[in-house]
Amino acid sequence: MTNNSVILGFKIKIKEMQKNHELELAFDFVQYTNRNIFLTGKAGTGKTTFLRSLKTKLSKRMVVVAPTGVAAINAGGVTIHSFFQLPFGPIVTERVAGHKIDNPNFKKKFAKKKINIIKTLDLLIIDEISMVRADMLDAIDEVLRRYKNRLLPFGGVQLLMIGDLQQLAPVVKDDEWQLMRQYYNSMYFFNSHAIRDSNMTTVELKHIYRQKDDKFVKILNEVRNDELSAESYDILHTRYKDNFRPKEEEGYITLTTHNRNADVINQERMKEIKGKPRKFKAEVDGLFSESSYPTEFHLELKLGAQVMYVKNDSNPEKRYFNGKIGKVISFGDGEILIEADGEEILTTPEVWENIKYEIDPQTKEIKEEVIGKFIQFPLRLAWAITIHKSQGLTFDKAIIDAAAAFSHGQTYVAFSRCRTLEGMVLSSKISESAIICDREVTDFNKTVEENQPTDQELETAKNTYQLELISEIFNYQEMSYTIGRLNRVIGEHLNAISGNINDTVNNLQRKALPEISGIAVNFMKQVNYLLLQNADIENNEELQERIKKAADYFYNYHENIILAALKETTYDTDSKATSSGIDENLDKLSEILNIKQKSLKILIHGFNIEAYLSVRAKSALDNNKSDVKKAKKVITKGIRTKYSDLYALLKFWRSEEAEADGVELYQIAPNKVLEGIANDLPCTKKQMLAISGIGKVKFEQYGDVWLEMVEEFIEESGLERTPDSAELDMVIEKKSKKNSKSSARKERTWEVTYQLYKRGRTIEQIANERGFVESTIEGHQIY
Repeated sequence: MTNNSVILGFKIKIKEMQKNHELELAFDFVQYTNRNIFLTGKAGTGKTTFLRSLKTKLSKRMVVVAPTGVAAINAGGVTIHSFFQLPFGPIVTERVAGHKIDNPNFKKKFAKKKINIIKTLDLLIIDEISMVRADMLDAIDEVLRRYKNRLLPFGGVQLLMIGDLQQLAPVVKDDEWQLMRQYYNSMYFFNSHAIRDSNMTTVELKHIYRQKDDKFVKILNEVRNDELSAESYDILHTRYKDNFRPKEEEGYITLTTHNRNADVINQERMKEIKGKPRKFKAEVDGLFSESSYPTEFHLELKLGAQVMYVKNDSNPEKRYFNGKIGKVISFGDGEILIEADGEEILTTPEVWENIKYEIDPQTKEIKEEVIGKFIQFPLRLAWAITIHKSQGLTFDKAIIDAAAAFSHGQTYVAFSRCRTLEGMVLSSKISESAIICDREVTDFNKTVEENQPTDQELETAKNTYQLELISEIFNYQEMSYTIGRLNRVIGEHLNAISGNINDTVNNLQRKALPEISGIAVNFMKQVNYLLLQNADIENNEELQERIKKAADYFYNYHENIILAALKETTYDTDSKATSSGIDENLDKLSEILNIKQKSLKILIHGFNIEAYLSVRAKSALDNNKSDVKKAKKVITKGIRTKYSDLYALLKFWRSEEAEADGVELYQIAPNKVLEGIANDLPCTKKQMLAISGIGKVKFEQYGDVWLEMVEEFIEESGLERTPDSAELDMVIEKKSKKNSKSSARKERTWEVTYQLYKRGRTIEQIANERGFVESTIEGHQIY
């Protein structure tokens, strides 16, 4: 085949695929609905080409994963284990087991960057799904629920699963199955509990691009379904040739069941060629796991060696493709000349990239960041290859050695690599035991074939998806849950909290939230009524007008009622646990309101799926800019004390003291003690001991430093000393001589922070000036 004919063939294939109804249906389900999709089809139906096209055509935020390193590199994604931080071996989640399970290897903490990707993810693509175990999918479900939406399967993320169940099956050891059998019928992905709980649509690609011979296609289907007829069996065995040894120039490749068989054949054929071998060492730049190497790190070739390309040509000429067979005819400086199909191809090293996913700080889009490269000639010895490694490849001439087939689908994979029946040679007769098909898979595939989605089902799914997105914006269940949880935290620790936060949250829960929720319910009734006239929200003019008006009303209600109340909220506590519980729920409330407000702002101009999904994702990433977050960070300024600046200074001091001693804040001094000092300005030991909560022991520990802080505050503020100033002078003089634990820490971090705080700096500004993270500065105040 000439170079031009390869390019022409490629263009024809793409053109044919563009007209493929099943592929169009699959694309529309992925783009315009939130249905989980299983895209399947026999070998050669275009699944891999479809996956590659999605990256350029889809507007959804997506991540591509695969079960193995090589599969991930080929799919342009990352491994399931690395992205979801899954342990190797069986995984039993609490949702599957139905009770709490101690599995520390599974519950590893995720980095903030990874959490942000998951929180804003629309679509997860899993390639080679046939190799993915059911427990892995349930583990993915657990992670996505943890960081995105705990109420929905896979956290509400849409799944596109690509693969053929009749090909490579999931690997499960006997001892692993003994553990998992109590939870699963089998380890095929469709037995995942999360898959069963979700609405999965299966699209089967039926047009085969690889084989054109109807007779051969019929035989392949029979092998695939373990229904090989006597007629097909006889036809197959016309291809049996005992001790077949083709001529070198014919370019046959042998497909074997085991690695060792392939290695033996390749090494024997290499030894037969005279001359010294040339060695080519790969270059690895950055991070690239050895298990993911797409070809040999030390590639050893000779003139005349039969090789196979292991990558599609990255040049526009597309001179070669993954699986093309050729012969080495010369070596040059940094290049190898290969003869294939009557033409000479000057081959240079190719680059394979190992990526990770990141959030672009400017665009807020999910982007691929290259973290490692593997650079090597895209070749491997190809007198023989394992059936496993041949998956996804196409050969014009192949010798099949499947007599030792040991797993489901292995023989089918081998046969289906061949473009024609005439190009296939059997090195051994095929026995019934060599065709291994799992009856459960066969039954599942029959159900799939009988339940293909229709165009009408697609339209219904589109409209349902639009309605779910609208309902999501005007649903207050999550906000109600968060405010209720916040109220419980406050109620359980009411005696340890000062400020007006209890009244604010009570009012939100009892008045504002029921009011806006009721209005939202009535609005959704109007939406459903208008949908009876036209179910397509984007093209329903009357409904679009109602949505615009509703978005404006709800946006202003949030601003003027809910956010206004939160901006005026104050609270203080000397318990880290209580503070953490309040802050956690305020953060969640902040996130919910931020997403709602940004979404409503875009809805004021009408509903559009693409625009809404983009804004929803990006708003989840800029939560630090929300009004609730700003309110929370200045929340203690509203605490009522006579001298609030002194109160703040005392809190800064207490924070560092507690951190240095490794104790809780209240163990240094409870809030009521600090409030007493900030209200009464005690200048003597007698006055200090008169404050509730300060006894002789507490005064011995911290009395001197408190008196000094009060004295400095009085002087700086131009206030009058209280009586007993003579006693104050004695205390100050005594303190200056005493080398106590407290006085030894003269220059404290909190004092610098406090001075910046007094000048009106925000937490963010103080952190930037001092070179700390914001949480450290917040720790000085304990908001």
